[in-house]
Amino acid sequence: MKVQEKAYDFALSDASGKIVRLNDFLGKKVVLYFYPKDNTPGCTKQACAFKASYDYFLQHDIALIGISKDSARSHVNFAQKYELPFILLSDPDNKIAEAYGVVKEKKLYGKSFMGVVRSTFIIDENGYIEKVMEKVKPDTNPSDVIAYLEGKDAS
Repeated sequence: MKVQEKAYDFALSDASGKIVRLNDFLGKKVVLYFYPKDNTPGCTKQACAFKASYDYFLQHDIALIGISKDSARSHVNFAQKYELPFILLSDPDNKIAEAYGVVKEKKLYGKSFMGVVRSTFIIDENGYIEKVMEKVKPDTNPSDVIAYLEGKDAS
């Protein structure tokens, strides 16, 4: 997905099993972030950093949604353990991650494999991609998003 493209709509289950659609959020900005796996060091750091910034998103009526291939049960445990106040959606076959172009070749210990590259999309009130942030850093992703939203983005 690229800037100015219509964001790919989806229907995924949240931690409680409720179906959430991107189109449910038309009329408000959406920060949609893709991450590899619940309860891993980087993903935990990123989720907790978003939690620490969550009041900003609430005050500005911005929906915050995290997506990984983890199960709803895993999301429940992850959200409860870290008291995450935002939506986590389950994309078990990475179909939505692939539609957004965030499943790419990764290397670990000299081996190549396909996996989710940590990426964030800012979607405008009309459902179009406003900003794409690729290969984001877990601890600074939320502050980078807020800097962009406040017009202080350096990139």
